[in-house]
Amino acid sequence: MLELRPITRDEAHAYIRQNHRHHGAPVGELWRHAVHNDAGVIVGVACIGRPVARALDDGLTCEVTRLCTDGTPNACSMLYAASKRAAEAKGYRRGITYILASESGASLRAAGWAKLWDVRGRSWNCPGRPRTDKHPTDDKAAWGWGAWPASPQEASDA
Repeated sequence: MLELRPITRDEAHAYIRQNHRHHGAPVGELWRHAVHNDAGVIVGVACIGRPVARALDDGLTCEVTRLCTDGTPNACSMLYAASKRAAEAKGYRRGITYILASESGASLRAAGWAKLWDVRGRSWNCPGRPRTDKHPTDDKAAWGWGAWPASPQEASDA
């Protein structure tokens, strides 16, 4: 039996630092929630914030910037579904998240999200502003809920 519960920023970030496969805790978020098992142990955390892509940050769009579980069945889909419900209750019109292209998206589909578009992987490092990549540079897939244009270009034109 899984139960959705609120979680503090410090608790969520500690869980993410300890359990996430390829990312640290996000820099900031608007809200967060956790899933606990029947023993009261945290088995997953979701952090929801403003969209990282400036073109999507219209005040009506939110992004699941971090989702992390210990692999407990149904924890991911429970967190994605709760993120969507909370966002809709707060007045958001659409939500987005990104997963690695190598991931199936089954938890997102189960939570009522749909694949939006593919995102080519790349590095933020460039000669004018050298950086060390601390994240995977693999291809990704954008998933979302709500009313979305057919492509990222249409989203930035909207």
